[in-house]
This record gives sequence, structure tokens and C-alpha cells, in this order.
Amino acid sequence: MSSTDLDAPPLKSLLLAIVAVLGLHVLAAIALVAIKTPELKPEPKKEMLPLEIKFVSLPAKMVSTEVEKQTVTAKKEVQPEVQVQPAPQPEPKPEEPVKQPTETPVKPKEPVVKNVEPKVTPVIASEKPRPDTSQKVAPKEPLPKPKVDNSAAEAQRQAAAQAESERQAKKSEQEAQARAEQEAKRVADAKAAVQAKAAAEAAAAQARAEAEAAAALAQSNEPVSFTASSANWASAPNFSFPERAARRARSGDTLNVVLVLRVNKQGGIDNVRVAQSSGNPLLDKEARRQVRSGKFKPFTKNGVPVVGDVTLPISYAVP
Repeated sequence: MSSTDLDAPPLKSLLLAIVAVLGLHVLAAIALVAIKTPELKPEPKKEMLPLEIKFVSLPAKMVSTEVEKQTVTAKKEVQPEVQVQPAPQPEPKPEEPVKQPTETPVKPKEPVVKNVEPKVTPVIASEKPRPDTSQKVAPKEPLPKPKVDNSAAEAQRQAAAQAESERQAKKSEQEAQARAEQEAKRVADAKAAVQAKAAAEAAAAQARAEAEAAAALAQSNEPVSFTASSANWASAPNFSFPERAARRARSGDTLNVVLVLRVNKQGGIDNVRVAQSSGNPLLDKEARRQVRSGKFKPFTKNGVPVVGDVTLPISYAVP
């Protein structure tokens, strides 16, 4: 048996270890399944208050002044390079004439030159100065416009204005004339209406009067005079010279008698009287008898039958 076989664990132990590991995994899985997961509650929504934004505008002058100050300060802080000048040598004192000591030559001290680095202050990058809007900007003088000949346009405009004025005047005149015609027509119509009303009232009054008169005439027996020409015979009598009256007359003579007849509303002759005698009483009597044989058409006035008196002349020729 080799050395590797001796060092390897037995197969039974290996299987037990695998089974134990699998059992632990199964138990862990069951435990995880059995544990209730906490319910996640939704957080209440917070009401977002509206943001209030307030714009603060700084005056332009102050900003420009601060920028100018910073620029000037930066310019002032820049110092020029320092030029080192040698220190002035002290003037030698005048030698005393009495003592003449031996002088040892003294070398003058060389001036110590210090390298002074110039202090350069950093220039702060500042904002560009805003233009001062409060200062009034001088208006630029407008360039002279080229002169344009507007005479033709002006003449055309004036002609159009004059034409429009004439049109408006003509329109106003026509409207005034139309109003005058309407007013005249209204007055004429009103006058005609008044006249028509008056005529109608007059006609109605006349008709009423005639009706009243007719009614009065119909009830009244007062005779109305008529002429022989306005009398119409319904049946005319036969006028002939009587023989008994010829004894007192000469042959060839013409005898005239005038009678007045009272005619009733039916046209009958109620009464006869002699208005003018013929001179022969027998002829007058015979004329009265003969005329009674006739009958007139009823006399009317305003359409109403009335009693009439008729004057009737009769001429007789002696045979």
C-alpha cells in the first residue's frame, strides 16, 4: 500500500461528512422558509410645500463700483521692481595736521545687494462690470433721411380726400332730401286722412240728415211743390175741348187754363183747383174733370214718396 492511500481519510467518514453538510443546508433552507418576512409598509407621502423663489436684483452701480475697486486695488498692489542702489560712502574726516600716524588702508565695504523678489498679488478674476442702466445713454443723432419727392402722392391723397368729401356731401344731401320727402309724404298723408275723415263724417251726417228728413217726410203729409216737367204720368188723361163749351167760344181760338193738382203718395190726384181760368167756366170745369182721370207716378224726395202739388197748364183749341 502506498503512502497516499494511508494519508487519505476513510470513505465512510467522507460520506458522513457529506451527509451532515447536506442536512445542515436543508435545515437552513427550512428555517429560512419558516421565518416570516416583515411586511414593508409604504412610507406616507410627505406633502411637498411649494418652493418660494425670490429674485433679488443688486443695483448695477454697486457691482460696477466693487469691480472697479477690486481692479484698482489689484493694480495698486502690484509693486514695481526695487532697484538696489549702493549705500553712499561716508565722507572722510579731515586729518589732523599734528598727528601723522600711519594709516592702514581700509577697504570700503562693498554694498550688500539683496535680491528682493517683487511681491505680485494675484489678480482676482472678477466679473465683468455690468453696464449701468441707470445712466442715460445719449441718443444717437438720426441720420438725415434722403428727401423724397412726395408731391405726386400728396396730390393724389388730396384728390382722394376731396372726392371722399364730395361723396359724403352728396350722400348727406340725398339723405336730407329723402327725409324731406318722407316728411312731406307724412304731412300729406295726415292731411288726406283728416280730409277723408271729415268727408266721411260729413257724408255720414248728410246721410243721417237725409234719412231723418225722409223719415219725417214719410210720416208727414206736408205737400212738396213740383213742376209739370218733373211730373211723370203713370196714365195720362185725354184732354179734349167739350162741345157744350163751344157755344160761348169762337172757332179757331185757343183757351188756356192752369190747374194745381194735389197728388198723394201713391200718385193719385186727390184735389184739383183752378189757378188761372180760361174765361170759360164750362171749360174750366171740364178740365178739372178730365185731369182726374189720369194718375201720376209717386213723387219722391230723397227716395221717400211724398205728397206733391203740381202746377199743370192746359191748352184747348176751339174746333
